[in-house]
Amino acid sequence: MPEPKKEDRDGMALNCLEAPLDVDIKGGGRVVVLNTKNLPLVGEVGLGADLVRLNGKAMCSPGFSCDSALQVTYIVRGSGRVQVVGVDGKRVLETTVKAGNLFIVPRFFVVSKIADDDGLEWFSIITTPNPVFTHLAGKTSVWKALSPQVLQAAFNVPADVEHQFRSTRTSDEIFFPPSN
Repeated sequence: MPEPKKEDRDGMALNCLEAPLDVDIKGGGRVVVLNTKNLPLVGEVGLGADLVRLNGKAMCSPGFSCDSALQVTYIVRGSGRVQVVGVDGKRVLETTVKAGNLFIVPRFFVVSKIADDDGLEWFSIITTPNPVFTHLAGKTSVWKALSPQVLQAAFNVPADVEHQFRSTRTSDEIFFPPSN
């Protein structure tokens, strides 16, 4: 079959393994997000995607799509644990996943993943062409937007517990490398 010309492929194909990384955390993981900037076709289709590679024993911060997108996640390589929590705070999924598994994260549900020793790699189709995710830990955490008094009241904890909670992992990105 003849190789298509580069101009015919532009905007229709993207090699995720060679694309610039959107997130790259040493010892934690890497992310490439497919959106209308790097793959214009996703705007026409109405879907976005991401390819995430999580290093061994690293954790992906609990997070959710704040633009009401669904995520269909396929485990490409490795294994690890996944936890999905509903909007009412109830755990709806807690399981070990491995290559070949697929699961769905409903709108506004929080998902977190921890890789086993060999790491975890997944590809997600997201039901919006420009997905926006919010994480519950790290430097982009939604907790930073809340006052200490609101967090104390919400969790019914004293000021010292709230301070310890807020000060943990606040300078990290969305991936937490394993502690040594």
